[in-house]
Amino acid sequence: EFCKARGFSYKEMEERDGVLLAVAAASCRYSSAARFDEEVIIKTWIAEVSSRMLTFGYELRAAADGRKIATGETRHVFCGRDLKPCRMPAKYRAMFGIS
Repeated sequence: EFCKARGFSYKEMEERDGVLLAVAAASCRYSSAARFDEEVIIKTWIAEVSSRMLTFGYELRAAADGRKIATGETRHVFCGRDLKPCRMPAKYRAMFGIS
């Protein structure tokens, strides 16, 4: 959904351009519990970006009262179909916030 909001499809980036975002690290810090079937709002943003890596930040809040449930981040490496690191294609630079 994040990629769609930026104007492109992640699936197309994989299929057409042969570029994947492999997860290199993930972290999560829980602040309060969420219950089964509780609606959660997830805010996602780019915390850090370079031509080879991308870090997403996350914040999860309860829809009912805005209570913070968790924060976290995932770090991704741009890879080719062979899963070897590569540079982000130029056509995606602006979409990921690199000018």
